[in-house]
Amino acid sequence: MDDSANWWRDAVVYEVYVRSFADADGDGTGDLAGLRTRLGYLAELGVDAVWTTPWYRSPMVDGGYDVEDHRSVDPLFGTDDDAVALITEAHRLGLRVVIDVVPNHTSDRHRWFRAALAAGPGSPERARYHFRPGRGAHGERPPNDWRSVFGGPAWTRVADGEWYLHLFAPEQPDLDWGHAEVRADFEDVLRFWFARGVDGVRIDVAHGLLKDPAFPDLGADDEEIVRPPDRSRHPHWDRDGVHDIYRSWRQVAGEFGPDRVFVAEAWVDRPDRLARYVRPDELHTAFNFDFLRCAWDPGALREVIDRTLEALHAVGAPATWVLSNHDVVRHVTRFGRGDGEEPDLALGTRRARAALLLMLALPGGAYLYQGEELGLAEVEDLPEDVLADPTWERSGRTRRGRDGCRVPLPWSGTAPPFGFTGDGTPTWLPQPARWRTLTAEAQADDPGSMLRLYRAALAARRDHPALGDGTMTWSPAPEGVLSFTREPGFGCVVNLTPEPWELPGDARVLLASGPLEAGRVPPDTAVWLTGS
Repeated sequence: MDDSANWWRDAVVYEVYVRSFADADGDGTGDLAGLRTRLGYLAELGVDAVWTTPWYRSPMVDGGYDVEDHRSVDPLFGTDDDAVALITEAHRLGLRVVIDVVPNHTSDRHRWFRAALAAGPGSPERARYHFRPGRGAHGERPPNDWRSVFGGPAWTRVADGEWYLHLFAPEQPDLDWGHAEVRADFEDVLRFWFARGVDGVRIDVAHGLLKDPAFPDLGADDEEIVRPPDRSRHPHWDRDGVHDIYRSWRQVAGEFGPDRVFVAEAWVDRPDRLARYVRPDELHTAFNFDFLRCAWDPGALREVIDRTLEALHAVGAPATWVLSNHDVVRHVTRFGRGDGEEPDLALGTRRARAALLLMLALPGGAYLYQGEELGLAEVEDLPEDVLADPTWERSGRTRRGRDGCRVPLPWSGTAPPFGFTGDGTPTWLPQPARWRTLTAEAQADDPGSMLRLYRAALAARRDHPALGDGTMTWSPAPEGVLSFTREPGFGCVVNLTPEPWELPGDARVLLASGPLEAGRVPPDTAVWLTGS
């Protein structure tokens, strides 16, 4: 494990969606003991840290992002001792641990919310949340027109006639971050887990904690968290006051040493807005969703890279790069979609391999999502009766939600559950039989597999002195080819044109995302060059 206090500036972090990673107790759902048994796989893969989705006590309405108690492990995932054992074993293997904290909302089963419902209108207990009277002669209409990210109104009425705000599911009431007790309690949650050895905290919906106290109408028909509007004056996204919260959190992390860090999930509309979250006295890093959302287009990619580096370097922060996570369609499918409805997965896989080398060559750190190292595509044919994402029901069964990227991983064997659970119990979401060629076991000894490419790229990135944090310089190249260098002695070329591109005669290839053609880089292929 890198002992540097600045380990986070160029770390490669692997996201584990705990419910779908590995199952140790045989119930078909992933758990902390299962994750612990697979930490060796992650160490061999070559990542620096593991980020886990919430493992806290929860009714699981939103996959654990509806937290009932941030200080207790949900029995579905194990015990409090399992969490400590996981952290200890990860550290033994040289892996840091980043956990998820969910500050925007709680579960409706949280003790605070149950107390609020019992106490009634105007009570101190309700002041921790956003309770408001309704509009209309009898308060029968919501306080404003805000919409839930999952679909439908963002307000639910309770028996006494008041309404409460929930930007996500009704079972996830939003906290009022103007309340001193809310702020103090979350600072205590941070101390609780830092004291147990976690190295970092990912902040869910970091841009959403504060709301305009006037609760003005938004005038929008829908709300989409991953495609933000201009939020500079938005009544509940990316409000300036959130930065005071994170200045306090930075001080809390500092109590435990300079190597404890934060990463923000902040869906904002411009890189300069993102940079505000990672100023020197605030958070350490933030997810770069502009890169994740970017089309496989050379001009668009270059613009995103340039704007990101310019904005973040201006505040002394490193960039982070990410291609997939538990909230979006897997990038093999996105890159293969093209103009049609049916994705070309062979095309998507070629582009995903090239995108990996591009991402890992860029200055800063990177985040990987479980299963991308296996080349997994989105599972778009899950039966409707197994869909668990609240988006499905909240949208009137018009949006399938995020379950397609959350299907349990295939580890071994030739039929489901592919080693996910030891005794053959069916997984909580069904795995497609076509994954038999994509298991970790099947790919481990195949030199042309996605898994072997990830291992080779991560090893080369760790070994090459030019890679990680730092700067880059674009090189002259034909239109449609991205080419840049990093010192000392490294180059990256990505061919996004429909024709092969010939490498210079003196080029020495360190790694390629696919086979080269007599010194030429085929379409949708990337190469790393050494001695450039």
